[in-house]
Amino acid sequence: MKQIFTGLLLAVMITSVEVKAQSQDEDLVQFSGVVVTSDSLQPLPYTSIIIKHTYRGTISDFYGFFSFVAKEKDTIEFTTIGYRKAVFIIPDTLTDNRYSLIQAMHRDTILLKEAVIYPWPTKEQFKQAFLSLDVPDDDLARARKNLEMQRLQEIAENLPPDGSLTYKYTMQQQYSRLYTVGQLPMNNLLNPIAWAQFIKAWKNGDFKRKHDR
Repeated sequence: MKQIFTGLLLAVMITSVEVKAQSQDEDLVQFSGVVVTSDSLQPLPYTSIIIKHTYRGTISDFYGFFSFVAKEKDTIEFTTIGYRKAVFIIPDTLTDNRYSLIQAMHRDTILLKEAVIYPWPTKEQFKQAFLSLDVPDDDLARARKNLEMQRLQEIAENLPPDGSLTYKYTMQQQYSRLYTVGQLPMNNLLNPIAWAQFIKAWKNGDFKRKHDR
């Protein structure tokens, strides 16, 4: 008799555990969807999607898509930078264990008041600084300084090449690369014609004449 009672009690406990597990499984929902902007309906990537008062959730991918397991009546919070927080409650009247959502996020624009910053705290200090201001030279004096030879030489040395010079240099490099394609680049130190021209110019005294000049 005792064994029969123990068996019945064990069967009741197993049945209750199975019913409880089945009821919990029925509450689970595969919650998925897409997060978009409310104005242009563009996908909103990397949006934080968290079940309220828990640490469970996910982040939308580059296309705004998300999917994770939740329960019925769970409160889902959508948060991302630059947009207002959105809240959605999963309904408890679902006939299926799946639920899809298109969540639109509204921009959170904050307009700050204008802040004007002056270099002087009072008008009296501004007046004093303005009266003692060292006024620079006029336009003619500044133009003469900019046209000095030393100044023009500095500008010429630091002036980058223009479009035409860059184009010519690039085309020369391209021609040289195509001329020596499949072989080593040409080296004038091993060019007999270049050596012959050098020796001829040296015998004629061309270098001496240039030096004397």
